[in-house]
Amino acid sequence: LGWAAWKMYLGRSELNGARTNAMETLGAALGSNQRSAEALPVFEATLALKQRYWSDNKDHILQIQGNIALCLSNLGRRDEALVLQRKIYAGFVALLGVSHEGTILAGGNLSISMGKLGFYADAIQLLRDKLLPAARRLFGSDHYQTLGLNENLVEALSNAPERTYEDVLECETIMQDVVQRRRRVFGPVHPETRNCEDLLSQARAILAHPFYSEDARRRRLDRAQKKTGRSAVRGEVHAEAYGAAPDDG
Repeated sequence: LGWAAWKMYLGRSELNGARTNAMETLGAALGSNQRSAEALPVFEATLALKQRYWSDNKDHILQIQGNIALCLSNLGRRDEALVLQRKIYAGFVALLGVSHEGTILAGGNLSISMGKLGFYADAIQLLRDKLLPAARRLFGSDHYQTLGLNENLVEALSNAPERTYEDVLECETIMQDVVQRRRRVFGPVHPETRNCEDLLSQARAILAHPFYSEDARRRRLDRAQKKTGRSAVRGEVHAEAYGAAPDDG
């Protein structure tokens, strides 16, 4: 249908609304069918038209740029996608504010790209400080967007090489809450509920690792205290004492 619409309106003026809508429909259809290599030039052409004739429609331009960034990421051009997504998020913040739905969605995509490229600290800060507070205000804690951002935070915390024992505990706490909400709102057999249960199990498996046993943590903390010559406040995080568990496959 996307190709049919494009062929029907191709001969019309670039300023014709039906022509540009058909172009966007074609790009969206290609993208949703995992044909990013074909969708990318369609979105780029659409963007060029919008910037040439409808440059005042800034939020729509940002949405098209978001489609381009998704294509780039799917094609393995993640560095380029991340640069573009940073610009898109900043554009939405400037245009619509931090608590607008478009801004939150753009920020969620940005946090995912940050995680894929190993910028876990940046992703964690963005999610904790901006996206999750805004999502709770706008959507509420049970909304699928808010739950998804919580899952993004857990992914970033658990995958960060410098994660601490407290980080993993936070992951478990977050996922316990998310799983309860998913079961209540979406049901126990929903695929996203099952995925969240897997994330919760992963956090618990990490906490059960011998590296994180009370005796092992106490020994590492004692070594850290001796090395620094300072007394550690109870609950204070030391990288040596609470570092990531070794990869046991």
